[in-house]
Amino acid sequence: MTTPRRIPELLAPAGSLDAVRAAIANGANAVYLGAEKFNARDEGAQLTLDELAVACAMVHGRGARVYLTLNTLVKPAELEDALDFLGEAIDRGIDAAIVQDMGLVRLIQRVYPDLEIHGSTQMTVHDTSGAQVMRELGIARVVLARENTLDDIRAIHTAVPELGLETFIHGALCISYSGQCYMSGMISERSANRGSCAQSCRKDYTLTDPATGNILDSGYLISAKDLGAYDHLAEIAEAGVGCLKIEGRKKKPEYVATVTHAYRDFLDQLAVGEVRPPALEDVQPLVQIYSRGFTPGMYIGRAGREYITREQPDNRGVVLGAVVGHQGREILVELSTPLKVGDGIAFEPVEQADRGENGEVGGGDETVGGTVYAIRTVASRTGMTRQALSVRASAPVGWRVVRTSDGSLLERSRASYADVQTPHTAKLLLDVNAFGTAGAPLKLVFSVAGHTVTVRGDVPLVPATKRVLDVAQLREQLGRLGETGFVLGAVDTRGLHDGLFLPVSELNHLRQTATEQLATSTLWDVQSRLQERHDQVSRAVIELATSTVSASPDLTLSAHVYTIDDAFTAASAGATEIVLDPFLRHPTPPLSRVRALAEELASRHVALRLRTPTIVRPDDRPALDKWLTLGLPYVSGHVGLVAELSKQGADVVADYAVNCFNQHTAAELFRLGASRIVPSVELTTEEIAQLVAPWSGAGFDVLVYGRPEGMTIEHCVLSAAFDRVATTCRDLCVQKHPNVALTDPAGYTFAVATDSACRNRLLHSRPIEASEYIPKLWAQGIRAYHAVFNVPGDDIAVVIQGYAEILAALTAGDRPSATRVREYVGTTFTRGHFARAV
Repeated sequence: MTTPRRIPELLAPAGSLDAVRAAIANGANAVYLGAEKFNARDEGAQLTLDELAVACAMVHGRGARVYLTLNTLVKPAELEDALDFLGEAIDRGIDAAIVQDMGLVRLIQRVYPDLEIHGSTQMTVHDTSGAQVMRELGIARVVLARENTLDDIRAIHTAVPELGLETFIHGALCISYSGQCYMSGMISERSANRGSCAQSCRKDYTLTDPATGNILDSGYLISAKDLGAYDHLAEIAEAGVGCLKIEGRKKKPEYVATVTHAYRDFLDQLAVGEVRPPALEDVQPLVQIYSRGFTPGMYIGRAGREYITREQPDNRGVVLGAVVGHQGREILVELSTPLKVGDGIAFEPVEQADRGENGEVGGGDETVGGTVYAIRTVASRTGMTRQALSVRASAPVGWRVVRTSDGSLLERSRASYADVQTPHTAKLLLDVNAFGTAGAPLKLVFSVAGHTVTVRGDVPLVPATKRVLDVAQLREQLGRLGETGFVLGAVDTRGLHDGLFLPVSELNHLRQTATEQLATSTLWDVQSRLQERHDQVSRAVIELATSTVSASPDLTLSAHVYTIDDAFTAASAGATEIVLDPFLRHPTPPLSRVRALAEELASRHVALRLRTPTIVRPDDRPALDKWLTLGLPYVSGHVGLVAELSKQGADVVADYAVNCFNQHTAAELFRLGASRIVPSVELTTEEIAQLVAPWSGAGFDVLVYGRPEGMTIEHCVLSAAFDRVATTCRDLCVQKHPNVALTDPAGYTFAVATDSACRNRLLHSRPIEASEYIPKLWAQGIRAYHAVFNVPGDDIAVVIQGYAEILAALTAGDRPSATRVREYVGTTFTRGHFARAV
């Protein structure tokens, strides 16, 4: 006997009103969408505010909920606009907002205290310490990192049971931890944190060993397959997840309908105790509607070579058979499933086809295809059909036939939401009282939303000879309110004598006069209310609870290194602080050597900080804990660790990976215990000035040299190249290929560091070099600067000496020379975002 189970909410995406219809018609419990701005899909996959009102009415009419994606980082100058915009969305009826920016969370709580807030997956919450910060922030629910395993989720739910957990179950996967992808912005000014991802991960790359020049692998090496977690829904629900999320706000309504319908069916089966994975035929619509090939993700552990697409980054389709000949302009094919007119097909060379486990296949650059516009069946036998196709493409005998779109599936999906009607947007109820006697003009009193307007006619009432002025006629003429925003309510004629007549034209004139006056007065009301709310927003943005920064005002030049020898080099060259990242590459140095380093540097009056990994999943924590016993101060891009270690009394600098974009996020980080903050590397000099102004620059550091970690990737491209099991193949990254790099089609090369947890940190192709901007930063009161050395070969001494000279000149009040470092890097550098806004 099966046992009923608790079923999580099914959350579907929508980038259009038709997609909203598709979601609710096919069983979504909630819909998430963006509207006009401040959402992480800025190219067409968003509704207008008017459409949002329609969407909310439509969704609420089906008993479902609407979540607004307000999930981008917000610059200081944008905070008021973001809050005003959110107020407009609340007026339209949203039930919750999905937010990335911590400062914006705090502001929303002040201005809109009753609004439910969900933490975006862009917050990179992936462990218990991060989840605890979300609980302290007052967030109702957080979207966990896509890289979390079932064990991770159980650990987080056990530690913070009152925090709602949401996780993705289907759709496109980012290869980088969400919120930790800076590659798109650095290459093209299209920030993934600002809704403009250029999808750098979907390019083809070559993996090389720079020491030998050998090519180790090539293809779409960091293009993840699509997530399809349909086999693990019961385990995900049992782990404590309360909401299952489908990715796809940029997908068509037919996709939303098909995927939502499939998962609704899977969950309904689970609700009655059926825990078996769905049958292959039940999964086929998901494969057909859109698939890069499916992966169950990392719910059951880190995936290997099969996690990525390798051959091509787009929709794969389903392989059905092969080309067997030609008859005139027709192509003869033999297929396991017959095609139909309207199906989309592709022909692929056999040597480039790569069948996936669900029947999907990949192809190469030579693939051709089109839509079948005519078809005839030549022969049919068990399991095989020969057909003659008319399609505007041709292919040689032997090539594979792939169905890229199923016309009947698209028709069924469209039919599923065709009957979902567009509701009328809410209108104000207009009541009317009528007064009049023979020989006097008609008086009408219109009342709506606390406003009253009295209008009198110019034509006197006369005894009726034909049509009597009664309730029926008044309702007929006064109810013609069209697009006025009003709808007729009660009509009271107790003050109107019986048996009177008035021309219809006069009634129409009175109605028009009254509604124009009421529209003006209600508009004033709306404008007054909006102005009052905007004033509240402005006060909230201005009234910043600035904490006293305990950081020393002394000059700090921090050198980030990953070897002990480099630490000594940097200290000898003039660095006042060393930030050691022992986790960047295998193997980590012995703790005893790091203790000795700390003692030696202290004797030189140089501080030593330990840089923690930005990603520390529950399984990683024991390995980190032994390093925490050193009792050193820290640099961390992990918000949870910033809070946790600070509470323990440690001195923690919040690194750029915490994504501090505005002064309210900075205030929250200081409240959590950060002693200093490195602003986001995606801010301009002017935006940094706005961020640090409330503290006059004190407590802020700026990264002025080095390669940011463009992506943090759970997948290891090196182990995948050799088809090895990640975490068991350290001979590759320690002995055989300690330094590898990915090169894109444009020729840019990105160093790949395999860290101590076997993650890949993809480093930017060129170092940031910001000598020319340091005087401006200095004028803002900033006295701490970071230079990052995370690739072999950097001349640490030259770079540190160059920056030390610049800072010494500024300290002395002299004009600095910025030539030493610039001469060293030559033309192979980037100015980063200091003058390039995202």
